[in-house]
Formats: sequence, C-alpha cells, structure tokens
Amino acid sequence: MEKTNVNCKNSELISILNTHFKGKVNLVGIKLISFFIIALIKVQTVNFEKLSHAFDTKTKSASSLRRIQGFIAGYGFDSNLIARLVFNLLPKQDKYMLSMDRTNWKFGKTNINIFMLGIVYKGVAFPLLFSMLPKRGNSNSQERIDLINRFGNLFGFDIIDAIVADREFVGDKWFEYLNKNQIRYYIRIRKNFKVFLPHKNKVIKAFRLFDKFKVNEFTFHPNPVRVNGQLCYISGAKLDIKNNKREYLIIVSFDKPENAQERYKQRWQIEMTLKQ
Repeated sequence: MEKTNVNCKNSELISILNTHFKGKVNLVGIKLISFFIIALIKVQTVNFEKLSHAFDTKTKSASSLRRIQGFIAGYGFDSNLIARLVFNLLPKQDKYMLSMDRTNWKFGKTNINIFMLGIVYKGVAFPLLFSMLPKRGNSNSQERIDLINRFGNLFGFDIIDAIVADREFVGDKWFEYLNKNQIRYYIRIRKNFKVFLPHKNKVIKAFRLFDKFKVNEFTFHPNPVRVNGQLCYISGAKLDIKNNKREYLIIVSFDKPENAQERYKQRWQIEMTLKQ
C-alpha cells in the first residue's frame, strides 16, 4: 500500500515537472529530479549517497549515485525557472508577504554568502530567489534593489503585500527605492539609529521615542519621521533587559505602522528556513 502511494506521488510529480520544464529538461532528467525530490523528503539530507539509497527504483543505489553525480555536475538550472515552479505551486493569493534574509558561512577557505528572498505563507517561508554574494558580510542597497527588481520582473510588483527584513537591511538608497516605488515594508532598525523629527526639527536616537512606555508596550509614533534621509513611520517597544542591556524592537515602515509588530513577526519564518 505504501509503495503504491509513493508511485502515485511520483507519477503526479513527474506530470507537474514535465508541464513546467517542457522543452527545458528531457523526460529522463525530469524522472531523476522527481526521484531526487522524493528522496530528499524521505532522508532529509542533501548527502548524495544517502539520497541514492532512498531512490524509489529497482536500480542499485551505486547506479543511482552515479546518476545523481552526473546530473548535478553536468546540468545548469535556470534559477528563474525554478522560482516560477515554486511560485506556481503556491496557493494563489492577491498579495504576497516577502521576507528577506542572508546567511554566511565558510566551506574550507571559501565564503558562502547566500542572500535570499522568500514568500511567507501560513507560518512557512518558501525560498524563492537568491543571489550568491561574492564577499563576506552584509548585502548593499543595490544588491537588494536588484533582487526585488528580479522578483518584480518575474511576477509583478503589484502582488507584493510587504517586505519584512532585519536590522542589516537598511540604507538611504534602499529606503529611497522602496518609498519611490511605494513598496510597503516593515524593517527593524538599531536602537541608536538617528531619527529626524520634522514636526520638531530635531534629531534623536530611535529608542528615545519608546523609552517612556512600559516594557513590552508596542506603540507607534503618530507623525512621519526621517530615517536614512527618507520619510517613513516608526513603531517600537522597550523589551526586557538582556545581558545587562535594555533591548528594543524598533521598526520603520512605508505606512500602516499600527500593523508593524504583527507583520514583522512573519520575518522569523525565513530565519528558520536558512537554519535548516
């Protein structure tokens, strides 16, 4: 019974992949990809040898291993094609929440720095687009702009509900781009960020706007402010003390600052994706 179920799922997956990759990947390659995906789900590792043992075929695992190695070594996937496949398999929505993050580690002497954009859906972040940064450390404004433009060119800017991102994703050029294109965002900033208050014509550190409120009392400043030279709204809360330091959650947004805390929470899903 279990075997029949696996076979049915494999046939269904082959049909989906064949429809999407038609003319781009031959049937032999499509079948291999389907075996590969199902094996990944079974063993939950990218180790080729373990995957070869989980292939649902009568072929010996050694032969499956050679097929995997040969395919990976000799085939170059169009990442936009993969992104379209993932997007088309997602439940249809009018708007999508996008989460941006980055992870950096070393493999021997080689830096691996992945800059990722995912779609958040019901508590899960589906990785959609990424770029490999040829350096260590943070992305810059242009790299972020390029990734969002790539998304817009593939799927349209009008389906972006909002972008959520952590403290490293700041910058005057980046905020200017988001504001100019009226892309909603909820981005955390550091507590000591300098904020210009136009209505008072003064500059203060961001945490000062939330110091007078109770711990964990989330609120938003009623007037637009300037951060990195760009107009935005600012929301935040004073949190519990950690490591003898007062923590703050401070979020800047294009509009609707009253939704900032709830929207920003969804950023965590891509963090979990990159830690898998």
